[in-house]
Amino acid sequence: HVQLVESGGGLVQAGGSLRLSCAASERIFSNYAMGWFRQAPGKEREFVASISWSSSRIYYADSVKGRFTISRVNAKNLLYLQMNSLKPEDTAVYYCAAGSVASSWNEYNYWGQGTQVTVSS
Repeated sequence: HVQLVESGGGLVQAGGSLRLSCAASERIFSNYAMGWFRQAPGKEREFVASISWSSSRIYYADSVKGRFTISRVNAKNLLYLQMNSLKPEDTAVYYCAAGSVASSWNEYNYWGQGTQVTVSS
């Protein structure tokens, strides 16, 4: 399966901000909806946010609503996740995925390698 490429993770204090980026081929970005998931060590993969191709449909998990913003720039084949007011419980590996706006990870076709986000208290 095609692997997308995430970047922008790092270490940040609680209350801080990070912006994650995801790059993929033109074929994927011109044809697919996109989403962000996260997974903490020993825990199940969790839905974060998703966006349709035209950005007409956008969804957020309740845990991040009001703090995170998903966006895409199709002309640049880029997907973003702006994360504000970060909390220690946001600590996880964040993955971008393509193929659906669903909240279930097994409905997506393509996955990136992940980028680590660590929020200190």
